[in-house]
Amino acid sequence: MPRDTTDEVSDEVLLAAYARGEAAAARALTARLVPRALGYAARMLGDRAEAEDVAQEAMLRLWRAAAGWRTGEAQVATWLYRVVTNLCTDRLRARQRRRAETLDDAPEVADASAGVEAGMIEADRMAALDAALAELPERQRQAVVLRHLEGLSNPEIAVVMDIGVEAVESLTARGKRALAAILAGRREELGYDGDEG
Repeated sequence: MPRDTTDEVSDEVLLAAYARGEAAAARALTARLVPRALGYAARMLGDRAEAEDVAQEAMLRLWRAAAGWRTGEAQVATWLYRVVTNLCTDRLRARQRRRAETLDDAPEVADASAGVEAGMIEADRMAALDAALAELPERQRQAVVLRHLEGLSNPEIAVVMDIGVEAVESLTARGKRALAAILAGRREELGYDGDEG
């Protein structure tokens, strides 16, 4: 498969090409899906290293499933989000079990390479959002992240979370209200004092 045409090819076609042994298809699909899986996992787990492990495991599972993939049954990206969701859920549950025993859950120090004020403000905003997301119940956090940060539609989220569309709408609405309440007193501190951000 020529490299310049992979951008125009669907995930399913690339996965089928990978199953036939086309390395370029694997590279294109990896470049397309890994950043999304990694971003979602990082938001769910709050730990970049753990998120990298989850994204890698999810992609390994996708590669293993490639030969038996049945076209038209599920979108590749939706399937991958579902795997990432399950892997994150497993890790969060394991983390809760060991929480009393270890201090390994201490947050990592943020990258201080951004030197300009705008970068610092954005970093503060993202840190506040990540901290607020961490306070949400797991299912609300999943729905909010998938909808508003990953850009999935409610029907896609319903497939990923294995629930109905109405349940997705409810979880998303409750999650947004909870986030607004958590962040309500921090608008000025986060630089939202005059804008609608």
